[in-house]
Amino acid sequence: MYEYTKTNRLDPEVKPVKERLANFDEIYERYNTAAAESQASRCIQCGIPFCTSLGCPLNNNIPQWLKYIAEKEHQSAFDISNETSPFPEILGRICPHDRLCEKACTLNEDYGAVSIGSVEVFISESGFEKGLKPEFPQTLSDKKVAIIGSGPAGLSCATFLLRAGIRPVIYEKADEAGGLLIYGIPSFKLEKEAVTRRIQWLLEAGMELHLNAEIGKDITFESLRRQYDAVFLAVGATEGKLLTYEGYNSDGVFMAVPFLTNAQKKQLGKRSDKKYSVAGKRVVVVGGGDTAMDCVRTSVREGASSVTCVYRRDEASMPASTKEFKAAQEEGVEFLYNKAPKAFDVTPEGKLQGMFFVETTLQKNAETGKEYLAEIADQQTLMEADVVILALGFNNEQLQFLTDNGITTTPYGTILTNEQQQTSIEGVFAGGDATRGADLVVTAALDGREAATFIAEYVFGK
Repeated sequence: MYEYTKTNRLDPEVKPVKERLANFDEIYERYNTAAAESQASRCIQCGIPFCTSLGCPLNNNIPQWLKYIAEKEHQSAFDISNETSPFPEILGRICPHDRLCEKACTLNEDYGAVSIGSVEVFISESGFEKGLKPEFPQTLSDKKVAIIGSGPAGLSCATFLLRAGIRPVIYEKADEAGGLLIYGIPSFKLEKEAVTRRIQWLLEAGMELHLNAEIGKDITFESLRRQYDAVFLAVGATEGKLLTYEGYNSDGVFMAVPFLTNAQKKQLGKRSDKKYSVAGKRVVVVGGGDTAMDCVRTSVREGASSVTCVYRRDEASMPASTKEFKAAQEEGVEFLYNKAPKAFDVTPEGKLQGMFFVETTLQKNAETGKEYLAEIADQQTLMEADVVILALGFNNEQLQFLTDNGITTTPYGTILTNEQQQTSIEGVFAGGDATRGADLVVTAALDGREAATFIAEYVFGK
């Protein structure tokens, strides 16, 4: 350990741009054993590890598994990595480490943070190659919990319920389990085998899975409450925020999630909708987060003639992960800043021709001293486009079965819970985006883990 003065931070190699644009494969190579051990040895084993206590929502035992890898105790690293995280090989790929654990790393400012995420992926994947698997009890109790939704929160809750000896039964309205891990996040960031492999292990451990099962349509919520000892709501937040401008219904205006879902269905060999094709088209993506990066990088791979990302603030304010923004730049995406969308330019026949944007600037409130974004008068421009993709964030879908069953929600559509993540109905719990609003995969994983603990206390305490 303490090798940071001798060994510089070295990120995994990235595939050449020409090669990665030819497919949807993951773009980052994995560390080999020597590189992983060398990079892990840079950790200084802080007395108070900020990477764990401040940076990681799951409070993963990061210094411990870095130490094990540096000392060539790979199985111990594998075991402790899986102890607190439901799927470390997934979070190691998609977490915004530069804003979480690596940002909090003591070495970050002067020496370069330890490459925590990349080592995390190495620990799991090299362990899997050696035949290691997450462990679950050989037998389960007679307790069963229904989980509505199979995204990160649902899968996390299922993982920790199984560890507690409780059988989770997931109801998923889509034709594949995984939620945004399957249909939202592109394969060049997260290969789908990593998700389906985890799901298969959960099934082998005793989880039950019902696909194409929409609550309120294919099965009633009341029947779930009768059949199971508890219910966990992990319905996510996938309804894109809308622009109410005239022309929104043009065929050339897409919301981010349907566009990404359609692209992923094509990659999985499933039926897709040709209306979302961007091949040979001028694409403008509005937004500056990781979803916007997913849209621009997918558009490039889909053969768009040009791809431009427009963000209403400056580059420094973009919420996208550093590595995703850098990858998009390398792949030929143009970025424009300080431009806010105003209106679609649509022909009388309803064909999209472009979008009007207005210049913005940061100004300071004279009374409060706080900065705010202001539009510059008479600085409106037209950007020509064949397709505009809106990646402006997400709202919670207004689900009828919640209202019908008296589950209390906020004006924003999120589900209200108490400190034990229990809703206004006894025995019904919730977590992830369902309660937080759109947030990170890792916070959904946290909510699923914590909910499993509360649910176990509830069902065994009956």
